[in-house]
Amino acid sequence: MAVATKSGERLSIRVDINPKAKRLILRVDECRREAVAVAPHQRMLPDLLAFAEERADWLSAQLDKIPEGSTLTDGATIQLRGQPCTLSLHGGGRKAVLDAGPPQILYLPGDGDTLGRRALRFLKSAARDDLTKSVHNHADQLGIKIGRISIKDTRSRWGSCTANGDLSFSWRLIMAPPDVLDYVAAHECAHRLEMNHSPAFWAHVEHCRPDWRKSRNWLRTHGASLHSLQV
Repeated sequence: MAVATKSGERLSIRVDINPKAKRLILRVDECRREAVAVAPHQRMLPDLLAFAEERADWLSAQLDKIPEGSTLTDGATIQLRGQPCTLSLHGGGRKAVLDAGPPQILYLPGDGDTLGRRALRFLKSAARDDLTKSVHNHADQLGIKIGRISIKDTRSRWGSCTANGDLSFSWRLIMAPPDVLDYVAAHECAHRLEMNHSPAFWAHVEHCRPDWRKSRNWLRTHGASLHSLQV
């Protein structure tokens, strides 16, 4: 589906039919850098098109806000724990080696064709290590038990908690400042006590992270930059 902005720009929109949706939805997929229109049923497509035409300028503005994506290639600079980190190919050894610097340099073995996969493997492993440490710390603070910790590449949320205590997190949090990653860990741990966002829930978060609002605001402002990394 395509619509036109007031300036005449032609905007392509991906259409998703989702029976679970309760209304027409327009959003931006930051990973794919595209506009998305969601309808509960195929018969609502005409209404969806009209809705998208009305909001074409808003969609265009949201797409323009997405940072230019970087890639995991030799010489590229990404964010690691909130600081710039340069990826560097080297021929020795079999493991990735991080020089904490400053500046941070991540030395990756192998050749250029495999550098991206090796860099991603390092980032996911680092995310698991940091998040596991944070989760166990906050679990102790709250007096709770947690289940399995999973590292994924979720697009719609930074973390989640199931009823049986399994926690999932986006590996992209390893690119954020450590206090932001730690806040998300505290947030999901608090859901073990309150599976909602009630005042009681936020009281548990504040017990773990008194400055949680600062970290949440950072994610709202800079979260798109974490999703802009192409893997």
